[in-house]
Amino acid sequence: MHAIIEAVASWIILTISAAGYAGVALLMAIESACIPLPSEIIMPFAGYLVSIGRLELLAVATAGAIGCNLGSIPAYYAGKLGGRAVILRYGKWVLIGPSELDQAERFFARFGGLAVLIGRLLPVIRSFIAFPAGMARMNQLRFHLYTFIGSWPWCFALALVGERLGRAWQSDPRLRALLHKADLVVVAAIVAAIAFYIWHRMRGVRRAG
Repeated sequence: MHAIIEAVASWIILTISAAGYAGVALLMAIESACIPLPSEIIMPFAGYLVSIGRLELLAVATAGAIGCNLGSIPAYYAGKLGGRAVILRYGKWVLIGPSELDQAERFFARFGGLAVLIGRLLPVIRSFIAFPAGMARMNQLRFHLYTFIGSWPWCFALALVGERLGRAWQSDPRLRALLHKADLVVVAAIVAAIAFYIWHRMRGVRRAG
């Protein structure tokens, strides 16, 4: 599991380093297409590149939000054309179970079209909200507008965290020493959290099956 996480993180880093803003948009598009690729890794690393002058913060957030729009298109149409049945049949391949879909549907039923805007600011919900929007045949212009407006602050906040940590890393040797000492603990915690997340998702999908 540790090797898998390192490989994913390395691929994210290489993609953003090589492609810049286009890499940020591509990776966030993959995440928004409901493929398990955490924005919590993508955007903070992009923010780190901001801290060393490789990228600009506002442009990074905008690229991330554009990627969210692009990645939401297949999810929207999966909901619009296939409905709930397509998610129940194929969702297991990207670790989406009925519980995640139920949660997104309840959220959409409660807030209507605004659920897309609000949901993009919330973990978990943000990854699946395009499905019920498509099932409800939400106006596409409004869907993309709300997706962009809701995704931009999320991308900006994560990139800002990476940018601030990057600046602190470069300027404060105490922080660098502390992070170095805590490295193994942090890696172990990340591995445990992701392993639990995947196990929990797989268990839900298997129960549904």
